Amino acid sequence: MVGAPAGTSSIAIHAINLGPSCEFANKVRAIIGSAQYVPEFLWQARFPSGWQPCAAHNDVENNAPARSMTNRRALLKTIASLSAARLAQGVPLPTVESDRTYWTGLLTKLAQPVLENLARGTLKRNMPVECAGGNQAARRKYSHLEAIARLLDGIAPWIEAPLESGAERNLQQRYAALAREAIRSATDPPSPDFLNFSDGDQPLVDCGFLAQALLRAPTELWKKLDRTTQRNLAAALMSSRAVVPGYNNWLLFSAIVETALAMMGEPWDAVRIDYALRKHAEWFMGDGIYGDGPSFHWDYYNSFVIQPMLLDTLRNIGPYSSRWQRLLPDVLARARRYAAIQERLISPDGTFPTIGRSITYRCGAFHLLALMALDRELPEPLTGPQVRCALTAVMRRTMEAPGTFDGDGWLRIGFCGHQPKLGESYISTGSLYLCATVLLPLGLSPADPFWAGPAQDWTSRRIWSGEDMPADHAL
Repeated sequence: MVGAPAGTSSIAIHAINLGPSCEFANKVRAIIGSAQYVPEFLWQARFPSGWQPCAAHNDVENNAPARSMTNRRALLKTIASLSAARLAQGVPLPTVESDRTYWTGLLTKLAQPVLENLARGTLKRNMPVECAGGNQAARRKYSHLEAIARLLDGIAPWIEAPLESGAERNLQQRYAALAREAIRSATDPPSPDFLNFSDGDQPLVDCGFLAQALLRAPTELWKKLDRTTQRNLAAALMSSRAVVPGYNNWLLFSAIVETALAMMGEPWDAVRIDYALRKHAEWFMGDGIYGDGPSFHWDYYNSFVIQPMLLDTLRNIGPYSSRWQRLLPDVLARARRYAAIQERLISPDGTFPTIGRSITYRCGAFHLLALMALDRELPEPLTGPQVRCALTAVMRRTMEAPGTFDGDGWLRIGFCGHQPKLGESYISTGSLYLCATVLLPLGLSPADPFWAGPAQDWTSRRIWSGEDMPADHAL
């Protein structure tokens, strides 16, 4: 399973997903709690080497060898006896995987091939460019910038976070260094991986996501760059001004590029910011939703782009100009309402409606909800642990399906597995890395209540279990 730590096995699917009809699951749950993993040394002691539960049915009963009933009884006895002995000795039980460990495991799986290859100058050589509709020649010009910009947009708060010494901080420092080297490689004209920042329309979009990443990690992704790379990066972002944005959410890509340039100490264009902010104020439709241009579209672009970029533009341009700060209270109130809607869209089993375009961004559909958790701006009565559990369920449903990654670890087009027909003509391998934006709350300390609080059911799980709750209300 994605993110499983060394020495664990995936039997503990039962303690989460199976109902009370599964007697074995209930017994495991009763002994070790609602865990995601059973320690492998216990598993291997009682089951044949290499044997795993049936992934299709999540059911050890249907996939077990003939002698599995005896083995299961022995496993339960072993768990119980070791648990009692360790507790009596005051020794902690073997640690099962936490949600944060799972999230950092997914981050690793997404980041490793992109950062490592771009840092080495081999991204263009090694990253496959899968395209919907066979549009490979056209999308190859853009896909590599899409991959690094969207990945960094999601993991930047984690890269910037002050972490205590330990395994996670070691991983963070390694990826921060790789990210800086990747930026150097992407913006250095002689580099074999020098990327396209201005040829065609698409580069404006991903200059926008890259700019947003810089705003989310200004120390690690900007201040720590060498001076030559800083100049190259600024020149790359400024070159995107050659692209005329569409009369829709694309205005915000121009705005956030200018906001990042202001942060970088470069000349910036107030008109591009002003036009984007004024137009989106006009395009507000009510109850936390903006139009994507003058018309309403039932898709996830309020979360993919619109509301996160409105917030990040307004919050980061403030030190350089106060002229737009009067807009921030309304923008924040609308974002909080949309976050409440997003949380309610997550079904009891972690699925959500496959509505609108760009659905192959998978769990990136919850960019805004993840951002509100990171910023500690969740609306009442939502709590951090509640959103953590909801987003974890979404990540498992969208990222663990067979076929999501190819044999070399690159994402493939799809929503729940490999489903290339779901991709629009502009979708390619690099596009898919917008799913990383769901990881924004990793920028919170492990001690923050979002991570440290006990697991809580999210709204749909509570309502569909029969719990009585207050009615939802419009903004």
